[in-house]
Amino acid sequence: FQVQCADHDSDGSHDLIGTLETTLAQMQTAGAGSLVEYECIHPEKKQKKKNYKNSGIIRIKSCKIETEYSFLDYVMGGCQINFTVGIDFTASNGDPKSPDSLHYISPDGINEYLIAIWSVGSVIQDYDTDKLFPAFGFGAQVPPSWQVSHEFALNFNPSNPYCQGIQGIVDAYRQILPQIRLYGPTNFSPIINHVARFAAHSLQQGTAAQYFILLIITDGEITDLDQTRQAIVNASKLPMSIIIVGVGEADFKAMEFLDGDNGVLKSVTGEPAARDIVQFVPFRQFRNAPQEALSQTVLAEVPKQLVSYYKWQGCPPLKLPEIKAM
Repeated sequence: FQVQCADHDSDGSHDLIGTLETTLAQMQTAGAGSLVEYECIHPEKKQKKKNYKNSGIIRIKSCKIETEYSFLDYVMGGCQINFTVGIDFTASNGDPKSPDSLHYISPDGINEYLIAIWSVGSVIQDYDTDKLFPAFGFGAQVPPSWQVSHEFALNFNPSNPYCQGIQGIVDAYRQILPQIRLYGPTNFSPIINHVARFAAHSLQQGTAAQYFILLIITDGEITDLDQTRQAIVNASKLPMSIIIVGVGEADFKAMEFLDGDNGVLKSVTGEPAARDIVQFVPFRQFRNAPQEALSQTVLAEVPKQLVSYYKWQGCPPLKLPEIKAM
């Protein structure tokens, strides 16, 4: 290595003090009470001045090597990806029987909600070994009491809300549409807090064992923005990422605000998110693009978010990859 040492100036015109050359092996001898010392040499001064010795001494007190793990290191090391879907069934989507509705299933059997589920889920399911995905709806009146619910199981089985594979989610979605009444308001925080409770429970293991991804598909009109901000700030401390896919032509300013790409998202009380865990994607940008384009964009930040979380927590992969001798 060549190390350059400079005198820092706030205007950026730093002055070179000197340089040194070393090896990793030499630096590693530092620590356990021993110092490694180097003369800091300024090349021009050494040429010009006969009696020049050095411009100072640099002492290395300790040297530590940290391994940078990748997303695949964690997944192949045994980290389970837990995928949950939350679907917006509020009245602003329109009556599912009307062709104008975002929930209207066209003669060829699709709508924007189904395309989003397939695009994202088909990629994520490859990282989930049991292929069992909890799926929920929010913002609808559900039988038999017709109370508005913001986290009802798509299969109407709250004790076992798991669907078998992405096809299972699609089937549950198709079956539930005629059985519920689209209503409101549009509250995100209950479903975020629901998944966060599972993520918080897995956090107690203290290992890189489970990571949670929540996909929310919505028409974009959000009612509980303040509570959602707090829920995201709380979830940012957990092994969890949130993907929001916006369908339809609504103004998605609130979703872009939650994404936090233009600055750190803060709760109403001013508490900043520990890390950026929300990725928002408007579906309309991908209507005429291949299905892979949507899934690539939607999932672009998840590997980075997973790695940054476990690095922050100081958790290596459960099983480290074996290094085979050549």
